[in-house]
Amino acid sequence: MMISLNDKQIQHLYWRTGFGISNHELKIVRKLSKDQIIDQIFIESTKASALSMDFGILEKHPKDLSVAERKQARQLRNKKMSELNILWFKQLTTTKEVLREKVTLFFHDHFAVRLRTPRACIHLNNVIRNHALENFGDMLMEVSKSPAMLIFLNNRQNRKNSPNENFAREVMELFTLGRDNQYTETDIKEAARAFTGWNFTQNGSYIFRKNHHDYGVKTVLGKTGNFTGEDIIKILLEQKQTARFICQKLYRYFVNDIINQNHIEILTNAFYDSNYNLKTVFNLMFKSDWFYDSKNIGTKIKSPIELMVGISKPFKVEYENPKVLLYLQRRLNQMLFFPPNVAGWPGGKAWIDNSTLMLRLKLASLTLNSGVIEWQDKIDIPENPMMSQQVYQKIKSKLQKKVKTEADWDIFLSNLESKNKIALTHLIIQPELSKAANRVVSNLDENDTKNFIIELMSLPEYQLC
Repeated sequence: MMISLNDKQIQHLYWRTGFGISNHELKIVRKLSKDQIIDQIFIESTKASALSMDFGILEKHPKDLSVAERKQARQLRNKKMSELNILWFKQLTTTKEVLREKVTLFFHDHFAVRLRTPRACIHLNNVIRNHALENFGDMLMEVSKSPAMLIFLNNRQNRKNSPNENFAREVMELFTLGRDNQYTETDIKEAARAFTGWNFTQNGSYIFRKNHHDYGVKTVLGKTGNFTGEDIIKILLEQKQTARFICQKLYRYFVNDIINQNHIEILTNAFYDSNYNLKTVFNLMFKSDWFYDSKNIGTKIKSPIELMVGISKPFKVEYENPKVLLYLQRRLNQMLFFPPNVAGWPGGKAWIDNSTLMLRLKLASLTLNSGVIEWQDKIDIPENPMMSQQVYQKIKSKLQKKVKTEADWDIFLSNLESKNKIALTHLIIQPELSKAANRVVSNLDENDTKNFIIELMSLPEYQLC
């Protein structure tokens, strides 16, 4: 029996598997069954388009650099980190491999690394992308051996007779079992011994340094043996709790912040029985009836990246000065490649506070109307009652910059099937409107379609997907 989705359910699917759907795409896919739409989403994400950059002198060994080149390398590192951020943001807004990029964004938070080492960061990002719809166990192994993770969690300093427990702790607490689940402090200490000797070469390739490894017998999670780091990861994957913990995180991210234990057990069993095949668990999730339950639609607060990409993508927005993307990410508290700590971004209601709410509500107007934003990087306006208004305005103007963008309104408007208020509201907004929002919408002029759309995207309800 062919099951069809209504427009609201299709939009829900496309927001959760990506960053929304254009009216043009909606017209095409609404003719398909639910299974056909989902199969198409997977087919479009078959390929993995790696990010690539030229790193110049950063590829040289630090010992081979002159004093002047070392200073240049420090500056280049910061520059390349900014370029990497902008490069990935552009890929998020333009890619056809939307589900793969959305899952990469999820695991970018799960395997949270905060470094100013662009070569290591782009490598880790590409490792995650390659495995995003494949096997979680393979991803975990390769991520664990990546230069970024080895640097960030100090595993290069983990040596026999002087073990460093950082990675062993986080691989259990954050990457597999979850905090305080089935492991003890002794398990962490023993596992740390197994991860000794893990390192990488100058070109970023993993290397096992035998002289640094502890070859003694270890006992981890009730198993005893002369374990290596690879053995520990296999032992962690043998625990069904690992599958459950990952499925809980996937559920919160793709379905609802409120967990349904029955759904979790269904996903956990499928994930574990498939030997951690990510496509299997996503297929089951997106094809289930409960995924489209009204209580799961329009209930999640968009992350800053989801919000920014969701505004930029349908209008094919081009930023004259892409650095504004970094500024907006910083102000909204989600800067790609700079999570707050190893636990990643807290998400959910934590995205909204007094400092972020007003900017979030103004973001559509700033982006689609080239609005003015206060650019307070290094300079503040001094509070001086004697300062002349002229001087004040001169200083203030230096702090304000236009978010200079080009939005393709023509293509967006030409693909609309209807320009009446109800149709546009259903296209732009996922949840039901509040009474206050309904009053605002009823007072808007639907004949000014461009302004009406911006006003819709400035409603609190647009913050939800």
